[in-house]
Amino acid sequence: MKNSKSVIICGGGIVGLSAAYYLAREGFRVTLIERNAEGADSCAQGSAGYISPSHVIPLSAPGMVLKGLKWMLSSRSPFYIQPRLDSDLMRWGWLFARHCTAEHTRRAAPILRDLSLAGRQLFVELADITGHAFELQTEGLLNLCQTQAVLDHEAHGLAAIANELGVEARVLNAAQTAALEPGTKLAIAGSVYFPGDAHFTPRKFMPALTGLLKEMGVQFRWNTTVYGWQTDAGRVTAAHTTAGAFLADEFVLAGGSWSPAMLAGLGLRLPMQAGKGYSLTIEDPRCRLTKSLILTESRVAVTPMGPRLRFGGTMEISGHDDRVRPERIAQIIDAAQAYFPDFTPQDFAGIKPWFGYRPVSPDGLPYIGRFGRPANLTAACGHAMLGLTLAPITGLLVADVLTGRKPRVDLSLLSPNRYA
Repeated sequence: MKNSKSVIICGGGIVGLSAAYYLAREGFRVTLIERNAEGADSCAQGSAGYISPSHVIPLSAPGMVLKGLKWMLSSRSPFYIQPRLDSDLMRWGWLFARHCTAEHTRRAAPILRDLSLAGRQLFVELADITGHAFELQTEGLLNLCQTQAVLDHEAHGLAAIANELGVEARVLNAAQTAALEPGTKLAIAGSVYFPGDAHFTPRKFMPALTGLLKEMGVQFRWNTTVYGWQTDAGRVTAAHTTAGAFLADEFVLAGGSWSPAMLAGLGLRLPMQAGKGYSLTIEDPRCRLTKSLILTESRVAVTPMGPRLRFGGTMEISGHDDRVRPERIAQIIDAAQAYFPDFTPQDFAGIKPWFGYRPVSPDGLPYIGRFGRPANLTAACGHAMLGLTLAPITGLLVADVLTGRKPRVDLSLLSPNRYA
């Protein structure tokens, strides 16, 4: 398909790359601008690699306010907000609290389901296109529960909601769970199994997609930071960068947790916090898993990636602070030993912790769609822990918007103007 329009994508993470792919497929002349070097680390690289239709409940779920207040007291908690005097954080926190309601979950869950299921199908297509370069596995996900009380809570909560929405969830006892993962010993009461979930290796997906985009004629400007804009008559005419001004017909904001700062000078407000997550990857683990796992009580993710095994998780709202908190790494290691009795601290000795910043909106939903003014600026950011799951469908929706098609998923709840 031929298209005479040019588009600049501001941000070269997994969402920006996905948007570039679907826009290039429509014939747009695409230039992608990324602040880091090619192949540099990104929020996706060290993540759990989940494709999660099971994640139908937004982060701003009922009860999260009380949990958050409790967890704030401990920097080892799954969801830690570092107290600080920051007006953006306080406004974000106020908006977050407003959305921790059953009504918001009722409205948001079907959208997250539709986005996630569509994203899963697109990953299957991309695996075929790239020759299965990124180790896509469609074995499902197990939410492991150490106690019967937590298993019952998950059964009547997440599992029940997922099944009501058409996302299959099966409640399993310890023996049934062990039968699905016979390669390791588990100290659990049972699990919730989501057979429709999948996982892949992000560090193989990113270069595979970048190579595909180069073949499609996408232009890349690495080591280039967007710091301002040129506008005229209600439209953006150029992005000002450290490598000069770049002109285009359309502009896509896909800068992850740095997106709000990239809007400087446009008078736009995009509530978002950088949610730091950590991971540890064991190169030669003592057990072999076939499925991705969530250690429910600890909120730790476990993912087999080829011969490797990755443990990751935690949500730390502390701004763009590159400090590695040892207590948060210790929390991941302690959780691993609690659920996997055969693991010891020695299994994690010498592993350099990874961390990345998730772009967290206050309502747990991404920002996708046009800002309206400027008329030619489109948002594709704010995905929090679902950036990998939703990257391809976000790219496809951006292509829908820029071509003038009716988006295949209702974008009304995802508007970047919802907090204007």
